[in-house]
Amino acid sequence: MVKSNYIIELTNISKSFGDKTVLDDVSLSVKKGEFITILGPSGCGKTTLLRLLAGFNTASEGEIRIGGEVMTNIPPHKRPVNTVFQRYALFPNYNVFDNIAFGLKLRGVERKQIESRVKRALKTVGMTDYEHRDVNSLSGGQQQRVAIARAIVNQPQVLLLDEPLAALDLKMRKDMQMELKEMHRSLGITFLYVTHDQEEALTLSDRIVVMSEGRIQQIGTPTDIYNEPCNSFVADFIGESNILNATMVRDRLVRFMDKEFECVDEGFGENAPVDVVIRPEDIYIISQTSSAMFTGTVRSCTFKGVHYEMFVDTPDGYEIMIQDYNPFEVGQQVGMIVKPSDIHVMRKERVCNTFEGEMIDSSHVEMLGEKFECATVQGVQAGEKVSVEVDFGHVELTDDAEDGTAVGTIRFILYKGDRYHLTVRTDGGENIYVDTHDVWEDLDEVGIKISPDHIRVKPLK
Repeated sequence: MVKSNYIIELTNISKSFGDKTVLDDVSLSVKKGEFITILGPSGCGKTTLLRLLAGFNTASEGEIRIGGEVMTNIPPHKRPVNTVFQRYALFPNYNVFDNIAFGLKLRGVERKQIESRVKRALKTVGMTDYEHRDVNSLSGGQQQRVAIARAIVNQPQVLLLDEPLAALDLKMRKDMQMELKEMHRSLGITFLYVTHDQEEALTLSDRIVVMSEGRIQQIGTPTDIYNEPCNSFVADFIGESNILNATMVRDRLVRFMDKEFECVDEGFGENAPVDVVIRPEDIYIISQTSSAMFTGTVRSCTFKGVHYEMFVDTPDGYEIMIQDYNPFEVGQQVGMIVKPSDIHVMRKERVCNTFEGEMIDSSHVEMLGEKFECATVQGVQAGEKVSVEVDFGHVELTDDAEDGTAVGTIRFILYKGDRYHLTVRTDGGENIYVDTHDVWEDLDEVGIKISPDHIRVKPLK
């Protein structure tokens, strides 16, 4: 039998709470000694995944292996992992030494070894001579160091860290990031780190796992994730981006903002709908418009400490974000240049809304859990399953949820230069995608209306 080089192996993991699916067919392999960060917005399933590894929850489907051993029936205290939580969970009536030694005492480790291992753990986290201090007298950063020491003193194969720096202020958080990176290097054990902070993930990780809605979107090095995002969600979530609708004319030629640009991407086909990502630091802004690839008017210019962040409005109605070391005045006419290698082309995740529905009669279809009027469909019987298509721009959202045929909540907002692309989660748990010029807020409750003429019904094949 070949020994695996992976310390963690997750295979087709799914987890549901009632009828809500939190993790959907997640597979991940982690090498020994890696620093892996699971990154995503609140509610994407990252903490649930960590809890499954720790043994606090059980997967609905799939298999978890740690160190080559199946963990299905292994209780939390017998797994070769330790967890550091966002809330430090220290014992207030114990001093620093006793907090760190607690797990060793439970396991019956002899006293001399406990003392030696606790002192070594304190040295690792930079808290030598703190062993007799009351934990309530420590700062937040010091308490977090004690929590980490309590985890590593047990010599786990894997250290699970669930947003451990979220409660610290900005400066202390950045200091602790560097210390965590050094701890990882010196300890040589596997770190699995959960955060929603993109900068933290880019700073700490060997590889990043980007998650959304219970699924892994992309796995890669920080450089790969930033420079080569696989879809618009990853591009928007990792750093600042200009994300635009585009058409791949042919290999190495893409059209967006009503202009054609040379690029380096191939293999998308001809006249294929795609998305384009241009990072704001990759756009060159110049005062001479005659030699520019496209032009615009500076609408805002804000100093960000290292660079200036500017928003430029083009004559065609697009808004472009630019980061540059030199400021340009608001109202100034400017030119912009982008190199072919800085235009990143991505396949579109979808080109329209597609649902499975059921015909109620020849002019009404049930979808999204509601009854919608549609154009009359010939040759389809009541009760027959059908495929329903609706273009993104033909979905209307209303402030008053009761005005809509269906009700939903805005879950994700993606700005695409001249419009917003919204993900709306219906009360029935399905997503509908909307293109709009209106400004909405995340978690707004909305009504959903679709004109009958814009609902395309086809028999299921």
